[in-house]
Amino acid sequence: MTFTTRPTLRGTFGMVSSTHWLASQSAMRILELGGNAFDAGAAAGFVLHVVEPHLNGPGGEVPAIIATADDPAPRVLCGQGVAPAGATIEHYRSLGLTLVPGSGPLAATVPGAVDAWLLLLRDRGTLPLRVVLEPAIEYARNGHPLVPRVAETIGTVQQLFEEHWPTSAALWLQDGRPATGRFRNEAYAATLERLVTEGEAAGTDRLVQLEGARKAWREGFVAEAIDKFSRLPHRDSSGAAHAGLVTGADLAAFEASWEDAAAYDWNGYTVAKTGPWGQGPALLQSLAVLAALGDVDLDSADGVHTTVEAMKLSYADREAWYGDGADVPLDTLLSPAYAAERAKLIGSDAAFDLRPGRPDGREPRLPSVGTGKESGDATTGEPTVSATGVTRGDTCHVDVVDRWGNLISATPSGGWLQSSPTIPELGFCLGSRAQMFWLEDGLPASLAPGKRPRTTLTPTLVLRDGEPVMACGSPGGDQQDQWQLLFLLRHLGAGLDLQEAVDAPAWHTTGFPSSFYPRASEPGGLVIESRVAKHIRDELVRRGHVVTTSDPWSLGRLCAVRKEPDGILAAAANPRGMQGYAVGR
Repeated sequence: MTFTTRPTLRGTFGMVSSTHWLASQSAMRILELGGNAFDAGAAAGFVLHVVEPHLNGPGGEVPAIIATADDPAPRVLCGQGVAPAGATIEHYRSLGLTLVPGSGPLAATVPGAVDAWLLLLRDRGTLPLRVVLEPAIEYARNGHPLVPRVAETIGTVQQLFEEHWPTSAALWLQDGRPATGRFRNEAYAATLERLVTEGEAAGTDRLVQLEGARKAWREGFVAEAIDKFSRLPHRDSSGAAHAGLVTGADLAAFEASWEDAAAYDWNGYTVAKTGPWGQGPALLQSLAVLAALGDVDLDSADGVHTTVEAMKLSYADREAWYGDGADVPLDTLLSPAYAAERAKLIGSDAAFDLRPGRPDGREPRLPSVGTGKESGDATTGEPTVSATGVTRGDTCHVDVVDRWGNLISATPSGGWLQSSPTIPELGFCLGSRAQMFWLEDGLPASLAPGKRPRTTLTPTLVLRDGEPVMACGSPGGDQQDQWQLLFLLRHLGAGLDLQEAVDAPAWHTTGFPSSFYPRASEPGGLVIESRVAKHIRDELVRRGHVVTTSDPWSLGRLCAVRKEPDGILAAAANPRGMQGYAVGR
């Protein structure tokens, strides 16, 4: 028997995997109460806002992919908020900025996560909102044990809080020190409770109540508080104080939405992702390039090299072609002919140039910045993995499969406690996803009002013979699809069990512009866990890769649930980070 850090769970009733054990168990409770995967996923999402506040929050966003027992077609739930009406390139340029700051009110898009979870409950859930939100309200009001990384995160921004963000200091510092132990966020508990009561005041019907809660969020007390607080200047990562741009009108105008998934057929499976307003299709392009090359042995230097070079090509295309509202030639980018053409670019040595393709003969255009080593401060970006492999925080993930065969993969993020000052009456802060826009005209990801940033959040749903069979995903910013690629190659390609594939050593490239402020890149960069054999790492150096050896269990926080051919349900979760757990029976 192959050793794994924990067993692959198997059962017949339901399975949950998430990045925090309290979210996983809360979702399982909802399944036990008779709820479906979508009720459970939403319950986990709201609990994650409470227990992983350094990794996500209600002021952030969430994309998800679902498939129902009645309709196997994968559908994307878009909870990615848009740039506010006042967010123009000209406005940022008038402030002397060449990049959108990585933190502070000026970096905020319209919060999308809460409206998305409520929309999911309205359209696919079965339980009353009060039941679904009960665990999150309980943990926020009566307390939950803060994981050590929360205090560490607060410690890195303590001076900022004390000197410039007093509302954050009031919530996250206790007697002049970062909060630890049993932590209560009574303001956020009151916010959730008021959403429930205002929803219930709208009527007795479950759907009416959910719409009432959405209205309270988008047009009521939440929108009013955000509108008022966003107008106050606060210090951001640019070193100056700026007021935000999100208004109550922006919240009222935004609604989470449903849309078709992008998909690619590979090795007898169909892999479904968000559209190219997110980075998800880069995973599909990587699979297509690797399919053109044939089998890849991930336990060899050649296999590591090949996957890294394939990912570089896919992410170069991401930079040149992906963006909300852009004319993205996705059919061509995923075509066998284009993949074969790209595969020919992979040689025996590491490539250092960013090499986007020319789909349909079109000329790519790249941003004019994005080189040099990682920099910035602790408030910026989706602070995921440093060059040494040390996790500095990032994102969350949750997957659920229920006994009826419903599946959901969701990646909540943004609104980190360190991303923006706390709105005191609400108990949370705004996000900073606008930093993913470019302040250059004519790029697919250029800033424009009402446009979604090209997000890194990228859940995955897998089908076989048209039937949904697996949901998976990982935190990790630009690395999310890189780590998921390795997982899919091992599980769906090489036949490793779920937990085996999750536990296996990981690596990623940093050889493209980061999606996060200050948009740095490291040409030829390759970060790889030390569990990969030294002779392999030495060979990669010989091939020209700029190799950084990270800690043995440092890259990736994958979650996965699966419906096996005989109807057995399975789940696995990543030991990295020491927070993620799968539960089920």
